[in-house]
Amino acid sequence: MKRTTRTTVLTVGALIAALGLPAGAAHADTTPRIDLRVLVVSDGGPSTDAIAAELAAAGTPYTRIDLTQSGRTVIDAGFLADTVDGRPRARFQAVVLPNDNPFPAGSSEMAALAAYEKTYDVPQVDAYTYARPEAGLQYPVFGGYSGSMDGKRAEVTAAGKSGPFGYLDGAVPFEDNDPAIGESYAYLSKPVAGADFTPYVEAAIPGQAAKGTLVGEYRHDGRRELVVTFVYNQYQQQFRLLARGIVEWMTGGVHLGASRNYFAVHVDDVFAADDRWNSRLNCTPGDVDCTDPTATPDPIRMTPSDVDHAVDWQNNEKFTLDFAYNGAGSVDHREDNNGADPLADRLIARRGEFRWINHTYSHPFLGCVQDTTVVPWKCATNADGSTRWMSRNDISDEIAINRVWGQSAGLPLVNSELVTGEHSGMKVLPQQPEDNPNLALALDDNDIAWLGSDNSREPGQRRVGPSTTVPRYPMNVFYNAGRAAEQVDEYNWIYTSRAQGGSGICEDNPATTTCLPAPLDTATGYAGHIVPLETQIALGHVLANDPKPHFIHQSNLAEDRIAYPVLDG
Repeated sequence: MKRTTRTTVLTVGALIAALGLPAGAAHADTTPRIDLRVLVVSDGGPSTDAIAAELAAAGTPYTRIDLTQSGRTVIDAGFLADTVDGRPRARFQAVVLPNDNPFPAGSSEMAALAAYEKTYDVPQVDAYTYARPEAGLQYPVFGGYSGSMDGKRAEVTAAGKSGPFGYLDGAVPFEDNDPAIGESYAYLSKPVAGADFTPYVEAAIPGQAAKGTLVGEYRHDGRRELVVTFVYNQYQQQFRLLARGIVEWMTGGVHLGASRNYFAVHVDDVFAADDRWNSRLNCTPGDVDCTDPTATPDPIRMTPSDVDHAVDWQNNEKFTLDFAYNGAGSVDHREDNNGADPLADRLIARRGEFRWINHTYSHPFLGCVQDTTVVPWKCATNADGSTRWMSRNDISDEIAINRVWGQSAGLPLVNSELVTGEHSGMKVLPQQPEDNPNLALALDDNDIAWLGSDNSREPGQRRVGPSTTVPRYPMNVFYNAGRAAEQVDEYNWIYTSRAQGGSGICEDNPATTTCLPAPLDTATGYAGHIVPLETQIALGHVLANDPKPHFIHQSNLAEDRIAYPVLDG
């Protein structure tokens, strides 16, 4: 009942503010109005900053006060509350502190916060605090634990599941990305005898059968605190899993903004074939940068059984893949095989199982005309030195013909969506620093509203003619690998040093985050290293309120079907 009353007051207050109505027009008494804004008091530590980042990502308004800054705002009764049109107003619906009391002993600021929270029933989050009686917990020395949580697992309690963390289904694993580096620290402890304390998230105390609290609600002196006893930053999986619940607890589920989990996977080049990595040549025959005269293409293409497996996987996982298709892939295959294309027949027969995206008819490069006589390629030029571009008509035909082919096959298309081959037509550095000027015109010719782009090149959305780009995350499951050993071999080539037989890219670009200290074993490296890393990266996007889709290629659903271990993760 108390929450219902407070929710109503919050909602009415928000509506009054939004509509500009005088308070008396909606509520005749002096019931306090509580603004939908959070106060974040930071000491510069990662935990308060992580909560602030979660609020910012969701679009939830907050005010940040940095305790380390001289001349900062002083927290007092006048700062926390005032009167609007004769009605008391609480300026913040929740308070986030670095710990249960970050101020000196006898602080007037802490006293003002405590009085404010009690008066207006405003909850407080202790972003990372030591387990101590003042926070409702015993000191860890009394049968608890202080130390690393790397690789350990926490569990949401029954109270947590019925409360703010009910969206979680399973354990909360703590990251352990590098055994040589400590990545997390926590205090595990039990509530003080007689304290009104409800554990929400617990973990086993090492060496004991008992569990200690990591997150819990402490009610005392007319106040409510969410006590968090482990340190984290905004990127760590354990925080990302719990972040939404922390915000839901502090706001009672009533706040501006939204935080959701998004995951979409685009599969490019469907109906076509992808060139295969050559482990001897360390390049991909058929690609423009593989100029060895002995290079022989060995393409990878799905089979009907791969289609059936994809459907079965989708049904088991209750997840639908988006197929970006190239109609010429099937047309060419039929021409080379006396009209037969079992793959296309199966895909078309099961077309309703997938979503479909126009990926252009023959997957050409839609930017400048490429001069492949040099490696890396460069843009061809006209006699006057100007760049030679693919024409408006050629680009438009690639879009329109593929659309017609898909419609003839009965594919359920959204005609306003397009992903160009290699995201071409848009700028690609360093060779093509600007968009093909004909691309925007061709997009307009075909009423394209949404254009897929490569998030690794352009993470921000922008307009290209009538279209808005949709940045897509490239998953590090390579387009030119159908087998796990091929993926590992190419991964080793890219991410190891020249002395180890690699390309040296990491030596030349030390900011690369996936560099390897030594080559991976081609038999075990995919499952043992690449899959866990790519799963972690993708899950980080899912948990970060990030709606951008991911993309792989049809080759990854063929042969060893190397995409599925990552997707299953």
